[in-house]
Amino acid sequence: MGLNDIDSLIQQQITQWPLAAKNLAALDQVQTRTLVLSPGETFTIQYNPGRITSSTAKTDSQSIGQRPCFLCAKNRPAEQPGLPFKAAYEILVNPFPIFPRHLTIVEQQHLPQRIHGRMTDMLELARELSDFIVFYNGPKCGASAPDHFHFQAGQKGLMPIEEEWSHLEKQLIFNDTEVLVEAAVHYSRKCLVVEGQHPESMVHWMEKIIGCLPANHEEKEEPLLNLLAGYEAGLWRIYLFPRGAHRPRQFFSSGAGQLLLSPASVDFGGLLITPREEDFDKLDTDTIRDIFKQVSLSDTSWQQLLKDLQK
Repeated sequence: MGLNDIDSLIQQQITQWPLAAKNLAALDQVQTRTLVLSPGETFTIQYNPGRITSSTAKTDSQSIGQRPCFLCAKNRPAEQPGLPFKAAYEILVNPFPIFPRHLTIVEQQHLPQRIHGRMTDMLELARELSDFIVFYNGPKCGASAPDHFHFQAGQKGLMPIEEEWSHLEKQLIFNDTEVLVEAAVHYSRKCLVVEGQHPESMVHWMEKIIGCLPANHEEKEEPLLNLLAGYEAGLWRIYLFPRGAHRPRQFFSSGAGQLLLSPASVDFGGLLITPREEDFDKLDTDTIRDIFKQVSLSDTSWQQLLKDLQK
């Protein structure tokens, strides 16, 4: 499996699957605008009505139990073939894209959305898909199918954090010849980054960080988090965003106060997806700061996390 195979799959889907062709073509008409929060931090706002189902997905156990799993092979459209990755996964074209090249990497078995034991797979996927950023949405952090494990991947260069990170003020957590761990300072969302050339050391640190996050006792799930992972010239970089909540209060408001923004990994990367035009129009810098303050780890828990990681 290589990038040429991925491009061939995308072209095949455009040719043979009308839904994918229509929605990929619609991306050419998607509106975007940029908001500057500070000299080193920007957000790209994307008005993408095709994402309304994902943004508003009901992810409670009752709702999930009442619908067939749309990631299971037996329930997927016949027009949606995939490419195998390792023994466990299948790479699919996402028919409701955010990116011109947008993939969903699906576990072949119907297993729940849990990152434990899969960090090595994520690193290998980022290396194989070196033109893409691979991302993981936790079961209460933007995954519209929390009952079926999956990664996603979108082409590089569209999330502001990819360019911003090297210029941001950062706090050093750990550094040796194999791995560098840093935390963002004065940023609108809490973010830890693990960089390195040695997968074993990176997996060790990712497991350490996740083990130090506040427990999520609801349904005995993993801590609330989102992940982005990229690979360039022999170096991996993983962004970890610890969460405090699934959705902000504006999501549940009514009338003029409602904002159907349900932040997931891409949003934490600085690309905000708004499925309604009114939300696209009214988002401003103060609202963005407020939303990410609500859904990010609290200041107290963040400081405790940094202390625990430096022990």
